[in-house]
Amino acid sequence: MKYFALIIASAFFSLNTYSQSDKRLKNLDKELQNILEVTNAVGFAVAIVEGDKIIYSKGFGYRDLEQKLAVDANTLFAIGSSTKAFTCGILGQLREDNLIDFDEKPSKYLSDFQFNTNDLNNNVIIKDLMSHRTGVPRHDGSWYLFPTKDKDSLLQRITHQEPFTGVRQQWYYNNFMFLAQGVIAERITNKSWEDNIRERFLEPLGMSRTNVSISELKESSNASLGYRLTEDNTIKKMDYYNISGMSPAGSINSSVNDMSKWIMTWLNNGKYYDQQILSERYINEAISSQMVVRGNTPDEKFPGMQFANYGYGWFLSSYRGHYRVEHGGNIDGFSANVAFFPMDNIGVVVLCNQNGSSVPGMVRNTVSDRMLKVTRTDWAGQFEERKAKQEEEKKNKTDEEVETLQVENTSPSHRLDDYQGIYNNPGYGTFEISKSNDSIFLHAPNATLYLKHYHYDVFEPFEVTEEGIDTSESGNGLFITFESNKMGEISSSSMKVEPTLDPIVFKHSPKPMDVKTDILNAYVGVFELNGMEIKIYTKKDVLFAFVKGQPEYELLATDTHKFNLKVLDGFKIEFIPNESGVFDTIKMIQPNGIIKAQRKK
Repeated sequence: MKYFALIIASAFFSLNTYSQSDKRLKNLDKELQNILEVTNAVGFAVAIVEGDKIIYSKGFGYRDLEQKLAVDANTLFAIGSSTKAFTCGILGQLREDNLIDFDEKPSKYLSDFQFNTNDLNNNVIIKDLMSHRTGVPRHDGSWYLFPTKDKDSLLQRITHQEPFTGVRQQWYYNNFMFLAQGVIAERITNKSWEDNIRERFLEPLGMSRTNVSISELKESSNASLGYRLTEDNTIKKMDYYNISGMSPAGSINSSVNDMSKWIMTWLNNGKYYDQQILSERYINEAISSQMVVRGNTPDEKFPGMQFANYGYGWFLSSYRGHYRVEHGGNIDGFSANVAFFPMDNIGVVVLCNQNGSSVPGMVRNTVSDRMLKVTRTDWAGQFEERKAKQEEEKKNKTDEEVETLQVENTSPSHRLDDYQGIYNNPGYGTFEISKSNDSIFLHAPNATLYLKHYHYDVFEPFEVTEEGIDTSESGNGLFITFESNKMGEISSSSMKVEPTLDPIVFKHSPKPMDVKTDILNAYVGVFELNGMEIKIYTKKDVLFAFVKGQPEYELLATDTHKFNLKVLDGFKIEFIPNESGVFDTIKMIQPNGIIKAQRKK
C-alpha cells in the first residue's frame, strides 16, 4: 500500500514539476483563478493534454461551497452533451465489426421506429442522426419536462414530433437522435447503452472514476454539486437533473484526469497506448465536416476564427488558424467543454459546476492561446467588459423603454376550477393542472409550476421550490395558453416549447373521480328517448352506457353525477335526481346540443 501511494505521489510531483518548467504554462494558475473570480463561479477543473501525456491538471474553487470542499483534477462533474462523441463512437466500433452501415435507414435496426413524415422515413440515414441533419428540431421540452427511464418509450415520441425543414437542408441540434443511436446500439449488441459505454470505453481507457448515471454520481466520493447564478448574482445550489432514458445524449459524469484519456485516444488516431479503441478510419470521418452548422465568417477582431461545421458528435471550427474539434455540455448546475487540435497534438478539457457558464469556453481559449503560441487575448477582461456593458444598459433602461404585450385589467374566461384536469401530447407527455385556494398549478413529472395569470387565458409559469415561488425572476418567456371548444369548455392548452414550430398543443380531459359502488349502482337502469333505449350498467365497479347498434361506452366520472364518454370527445352524461333522490333523468350533452332521456318504468 505504501508503495502504491508513493507511485501516485511521484506521478503528481512529476506533473507539477513539468508544468512549472513549461514556459507556455507560466502564471497560468493566476490567469485561471482570475476567470473563476470574474465569472463568480463556484469551481472548475482543467486538464491539458499533449500527445499521450497530461502536462497540466488542476482544480480551482469548490466542489461544495457550503462545506468549502475544494475541486481537484479527480473531482466528478456532469459533462452533459460532451457524452455525444462516446455514443457515436459505439456505432463507429459496430461499423468496424460490419454490424451497422451508416448509409442505411434507422428502421433497418429499429423496426418499430418511425418519424412524423414519409419524407423522413424514406430518406433519413444513420449519418443524419449522428450529425444533426434530419430536419427535426430539438423538442427538448419532451424529455426534459417529461422524463422516463424507458428509452423505447421516449423513442416512440419522435413519431409525433414535427420537422421544421427537410432532410439535410439545415443543421439543427437534436438530442433525440442521439437517443436513437444509443437504442440502435442496444438492439445490435443486446446490451444497454450504459454497459456499452463501460465495456467499450471506460474500462479499456482506465476511466475508473467515470460513471453514467446520477445515482452513481450521488454515491461517488469527490463529486461536485451543481450551482447557478441568479439575476442578482447570488449563487444557489441546484439539484442534480436525472437525464434518465435520454442518457445516450448526455449522462456521463467524469473528471478532467479521466477525460484526458479520452482526448489522448482521439489525438493518437484512436489508439490508447497499445489498444486500438476506435479505428483510424472512424476518427478521420468523425472529425471531418459532415454538415455545415453556419457560415461563421471571421470578423475584424478575430480574423483567425471562422467556419462552424459538425462531424459525428463533434463541432469543428478554425481557432486562430488552427483546426479545432470540440463539444460543450450543459445540464442543471454544470457546464463542460472537451476540445483538441489534431494537427497540433494538443487537447483541453474543462469541467465546471456553474449552470450555463462561460467558464469552459474562456478557460479553453486561454489555454489554447498559450499552447498554440498565438497572440493572447484577455478573455477574463473581455468578459468583465461585456458584463459591465450589460449592467449599464440594464441600469439605464427605464420602465417606459420596456415594451410588454400584456393587456392589463383582464380576467380568465373560466372559473379556475375549469382549468383543472389532465393535459396530454403524445410527442411530449402528460401533466395535470390543479387548483389550490385562488391559484392553479401545473404538475409535470419532475416539477410543479405556479401559473400566474398574465392576461385573458394566458398564464406564466414559475417553478415551485423548497424555498417557495420566486416570481421576481423571469419565467424565460414561456407562457401557457388555454383554448376552449364550441361548447365553451377548456379543450386544450398550448406552449411555445419548440421555437421553430407553432405552439405545442396538449389536449385537455377532466381528471376522473373515484365514485363509490353504491352511488354507481344508483345510476343503473334503462332510460328511454323516443323509443330508443339507453342501458346504464356496471362491470367491476366501472359504469357503462350502451345503445343498440353501437359499442358500449365506458363512463368516466368528472364531477358530481357527471360523466364523460371515454372514447368520444365532447360527449357527456349527467344523471339528474328527482325530489325523492332517484335518478330518473339523464341529460346527454353532445357537441350539437343537449337531449334528455327518462328512466323506463
